[in-house]
Amino acid sequence: MRIRRILFLVLLGAAVAAVLQRLRQRGQQARVDVYLADGSLTSLGSDVPEGAFLLSLARDVRSAA
Repeated sequence: MRIRRILFLVLLGAAVAAVLQRLRQRGQQARVDVYLADGSLTSLGSDVPEGAFLLSLARDVRSAA
């Protein structure tokens, strides 16, 4: 019974560490959310040419402000 509890805690800790690592990596990516006229949302990252262009515009606007 004691070994099962220890094993469970180790697996739970590993799962929490994996989730936190993914959240940390995801938070470092810059993305642009584009709301379209029909109410839909598209999220573009810097890996897409249109997203890279919009991100450069957004950085220019923020640096000018």
